Amino acid sequence: MSSTDGEIGMKNLTDKATYERLEKDVAAVKNDIAALADQITDVLNSFAGSAKKQARRGYKQARANVDSAVDDMSDRGAAVMDAAQDAAYSIEETLEDAITQRPLATVGLALGIGFLIGATWRR
Repeated sequence: MSSTDGEIGMKNLTDKATYERLEKDVAAVKNDIAALADQITDVLNSFAGSAKKQARRGYKQARANVDSAVDDMSDRGAAVMDAAQDAAYSIEETLEDAITQRPLATVGLALGIGFLIGATWRR
């Protein structure tokens, strides 16, 4: 019996030592996984911060581009309006000059254009 008790005692010691070693290994793996999870969290937070900064920069750049385009279009619109006003003033001056230089020809031209419009309208 003593040999079986010795074997059982030795087996229990071996199992206990193996169990303790496995327990230490599992604890080490848990610690490694926790450290890895912390590192992944830090990397993701850093990535999110970088993405947020890039999005803000992109938004600011796009807004600056839109503001620049609006300013440019406003300037162009003002230039077109000035050109149209100049053209209208020029046409007005030309018509005034033509009317003062040839009043009978102007009245005859107006009557002719009126007659053509009336004839066209009638059909």
